[in-house]
Amino acid sequence: MAMQPQQQVFEQKTETRLSVLEEQNNILQSYFEKKQAGKSLDDEDGDENKERGNWSGRFDFFLSCLGYAVGLGNVWRFPYLCYRNGGGAFLIPYVIMLAIVGVPIFLMELSLGQFASAGPVTCWKYAPLFTGVGYGMFIVSGLVGIYYNMIIGWACYYLFASFTTELPWDKCGSWSTNLCFDRVHILNQTAGETCQLAGSRTMNKTWFSNFNWGTCHDDQPFAKSNVVGFINKTLASEFGIKRELPSQEYFDYVATGAGYSAGLDDLQSPRWQMVLCYLLAFVFVVLALSKSIKTSGKVVYFTATFPYIVLVILLIRGVMLDNYMEGIKFYITPDLERLKDSGVWKDAAVQIFFSLSASWGGLIALASYNKFHNNCVRDTLTVAFGNCLTSVFAGFVIFSYLGYLSKLIDVPVAEVAKSGPSLTFVVYPFAVTTLPAAPVWAILFFMMLITLGVDSEFVLVETVITSLLDRFPKLRKQKLLTVIGISALFFLLGLTLTTNGGIYMLEVMDTYSGGWNILVIAICECISIGWIYGVQRFMNDIECMIGNSIVFTILKYWWAFCWCFLTPLLCAAIIIFSWVDYKSMAEGDSGDKYPVFADVLGWLMTMLVIICIIGTAIYQLAITPGSIAERFRKTCSPTPEWGPALVKHRKECAEYTVEKNYDRSFVVDPWNEGPIPSKGDLPMTTTGGNQNIGYVPCQDTQYNPNIKV
Repeated sequence: MAMQPQQQVFEQKTETRLSVLEEQNNILQSYFEKKQAGKSLDDEDGDENKERGNWSGRFDFFLSCLGYAVGLGNVWRFPYLCYRNGGGAFLIPYVIMLAIVGVPIFLMELSLGQFASAGPVTCWKYAPLFTGVGYGMFIVSGLVGIYYNMIIGWACYYLFASFTTELPWDKCGSWSTNLCFDRVHILNQTAGETCQLAGSRTMNKTWFSNFNWGTCHDDQPFAKSNVVGFINKTLASEFGIKRELPSQEYFDYVATGAGYSAGLDDLQSPRWQMVLCYLLAFVFVVLALSKSIKTSGKVVYFTATFPYIVLVILLIRGVMLDNYMEGIKFYITPDLERLKDSGVWKDAAVQIFFSLSASWGGLIALASYNKFHNNCVRDTLTVAFGNCLTSVFAGFVIFSYLGYLSKLIDVPVAEVAKSGPSLTFVVYPFAVTTLPAAPVWAILFFMMLITLGVDSEFVLVETVITSLLDRFPKLRKQKLLTVIGISALFFLLGLTLTTNGGIYMLEVMDTYSGGWNILVIAICECISIGWIYGVQRFMNDIECMIGNSIVFTILKYWWAFCWCFLTPLLCAAIIIFSWVDYKSMAEGDSGDKYPVFADVLGWLMTMLVIICIIGTAIYQLAITPGSIAERFRKTCSPTPEWGPALVKHRKECAEYTVEKNYDRSFVVDPWNEGPIPSKGDLPMTTTGGNQNIGYVPCQDTQYNPNIKV
């Protein structure tokens, strides 16, 4: 009689476990039926992963990826690189590098994040030795997120300043210097004008001629600070004396205050206007990320599409301007001789790499919220090529205005074309001051900059948040507080950027925080996937997710070759080239602004990522039992938890490997979320003649009534 209750419990457990197996077999049958019928393998409504959540729709993910990839660099860096490296000829190495570096890394990261449903810190269970790579991504995204939001803060400042009847940088003001564009007199030597005549006629003062510099001065001894006119502009420029646009001096003395700082060692106190704009930029982040991934997924419907609308409007207006064609010709005229320069190919590779935001962790974080059967190959190709086409299109917009501006201020297009903040906050703002209804065009432009920037900023911060939530799951219930806490921390760390010398700190962070350490991360990714985990395994995982795909079938071996050979070798070549061509910040055009500790600070940012990669690898080896060889073998092998987050998808993967005759002893339910029978209770399932593959138990534990399939 004492055995009856135990037998009854055993029978109940057996019956429950049989029902679970039956349900899982039904799922598998449905999977293969959909696959054979060519239907979507994932047509569920709502979230698959109840714990992490999923995108509301595939278009949410697509726009988020596009917004992340398409950023400020598409507007202020690509057009400049294109004209500097042979115009239209630059597109040849650009497209080649897209195929060798851009698309393979992009696809690798989307596939990895989607397959594991894990962010950049926790997706390395296929090779724990490389866990530090994820922490490196975490650090890079954090550092870039701190200074990138300051650029958005600048755009906010300019947007507010544009709500006026006359743009404040239209003319030189009380804040400008003696070299401001409107204040420097150009002598008409054809008419016999001299410095003395010009001084008495315009200012009723005595001006002195300095023929060595080609300048006029209103005082002696001669100095740059008392230049009031040019006898010879070309000669004056050789001595570093040239007229400054009102928009340049507005940027230096009103917006950022950089003109009042002697350099990085003279930061001074924060500017309250910039502090508020910087804070506003983080308010955008908190509002977009505070609830779930679905919130930011809806925000990008506006922020990712609005820039394209503005670019089209600006192009239409640009081609109506005088001399616009000269700017466009300058942009696209090919110089095939430049292709012989190795620096051109290096610039193309670097631009592709950073334009797509590969190896920053953001792509893995975004893809981790996809449903398991989302077609990541399709998303990779559309986003990658869409991003590159956006860069090319933005070049036509920008150079149509540069051609107009070059004639307006009577200088060659080459002297007007610049890269970085000077293009977006100096050159273009001055160009619009000469247009009818100038404030309207300025408002449109700076709204475009803000929407371009916030998309990327959302993902940078989301990468940090996702990493923390994956590493510490209890924080999921407090996501709002987590987002506020991280945003507040970044805001406080970035307050130095709001000072008069903040722009120099921003330049150091931009140069080093996302520099060649990103290339090291990319190399580690390729080695871990291509050589440690196994490229064939990885391709099988992708096929399990997307099903039959003609595109993937055609290109998968090319991508495999890139992951194993081309991409890591090219990244290594770029690193070596960068080291050979390395120049400290003190050797740059504004070298006097950067003391020695600027490079020391920059190298600390770079090495922090490398230390994380190496240090975490050493830690993984130290905590793993066994001999040295055994430790390397274990840390370079998948853990039982590696694979999809849900048991039903892990079951599909196990069956798929059987179909491919590729057994890797995949553990279907390492968490025992469903009641797993032991060998003594029930016979193991058999599929395709291979026993113990369809359903591999981790261990026999106590009965768990919470069944999740």
